[in-house]
Amino acid sequence: MPETNYPFEITDVEEETSKMLMKYFTGEMTGFVRVGPKGYFFPHKFKQEAANFYNMAIRPSDIFVTSYPRSGTTWTQELVWMVANDLDYETSNAIPLTERYPFLEFSVCVHPENMQKFIEENSHDESKLELLRMVTKPGTELLAEAPSPRFIKSHLPLSLFPPNILDGKMIYVARDPRDVAVSFYHLNKSMRTQGYMGDFKLFWNCFMNDLHHWTPFFEHLKEAWEKRHHPNLLFLFYEELSKDLPGTVRRVADFFGKNYSDLQIEHLCDHLSIESFKNNNSVNYDVMKELGIMVGNKEFIRKGKAGGWRDYFDEDMTAQAERWIADNLRNSDLRFPHL
Repeated sequence: MPETNYPFEITDVEEETSKMLMKYFTGEMTGFVRVGPKGYFFPHKFKQEAANFYNMAIRPSDIFVTSYPRSGTTWTQELVWMVANDLDYETSNAIPLTERYPFLEFSVCVHPENMQKFIEENSHDESKLELLRMVTKPGTELLAEAPSPRFIKSHLPLSLFPPNILDGKMIYVARDPRDVAVSFYHLNKSMRTQGYMGDFKLFWNCFMNDLHHWTPFFEHLKEAWEKRHHPNLLFLFYEELSKDLPGTVRRVADFFGKNYSDLQIEHLCDHLSIESFKNNNSVNYDVMKELGIMVGNKEFIRKGKAGGWRDYFDEDMTAQAERWIADNLRNSDLRFPHL
């Protein structure tokens, strides 16, 4: 039953399906839930936080960067932060992106048993424990104490935010789902909060069949796409960032009412290039590695190229993906710019 202060029903995913998923996604030990009429998929812990997300107080100065995971979120976060903060490279280099942008719902992905492990592993170092507390604290609590303007990262779909979410500004970024799946697969293998143990094919099937965090993918995109003409929402495609970064920077600057010279934009594009990004500790999620939440030698910023999915899909998967994309876009005018 929905709580009085939460309008959506939250139902447990069938036990058999949950057990199968937990065998492969070892970071979750309780099970999964579906939320609302579209059935958004989350770890069980979402139940505790759902009403807090929906009822959080929005400030007109808030700046949200939202997306389905691995759609270019980090890239967009840095771009937006730089544009909105008058190209303050000094602060950008000094303060990690994780601190500049609390990740609203990350705590939902940290199972209590994992949290206990992380505490034990970092118990020898008080500063690491403090960092761990900050990273895993519910985002709504962190944000309630944060000074304005607040920069907020989230992968929640629009409908699970407060109804007045667009009193603040939002930049939403979307990407070809095949590239998203490849990138998210790698992240799920390296983040212990997900602890994925399967192969890519199984991951793709979970993703496509709405059995993974934040899915259904296309519903997520369509909710933002429908609001793309709202004056406080800017809808971007990853492929536009890849193809014409200066043009995208100008669109973001216009959105914030900022005016930068060609030279300033060129300098910012250098700062945002994938090569610079890979070597930029501030955006590379070193915090997660430091705390042992992210393991292995995987980089948070991977190749950053569009179309890399072709290295992972066999002929059957390619045909299946094309059908799936076509079916989901049939009644929508949403189109990826490169397709």
